[in-house]
Amino acid sequence: MSTLSTHVLDAALGRPASGLSLALTGPDGATLATAVTDGDGRVRFDAELGAGAHTLVFETGAWFADAERDTFFPTVEVAFAVDDEQPHFHVALLLSPYSYTTYRGS
Repeated sequence: MSTLSTHVLDAALGRPASGLSLALTGPDGATLATAVTDGDGRVRFDAELGAGAHTLVFETGAWFADAERDTFFPTVEVAFAVDDEQPHFHVALLLSPYSYTTYRGS
């Protein structure tokens, strides 16, 4: 089993994306956990992940709307593969109103 964390940064403003809601789904599409990023834009999930494809769904539209900012992406979905050989996965999201980038961190 593996653990998961994420970090969301508002690339347009150069600061953490705190208060952003997100969900983690498992290989069967079921929601495993929901969370809100902390003041540093981070979430560490308590759920242990088994092997297979998982998805993080970031509620970016609501987050931008709360800040009275426009965005092109109402959600950002990042699918990633988990194998049992890695003890931890970190998925980072760099976010701006009209683009995003994601990568596997450490």
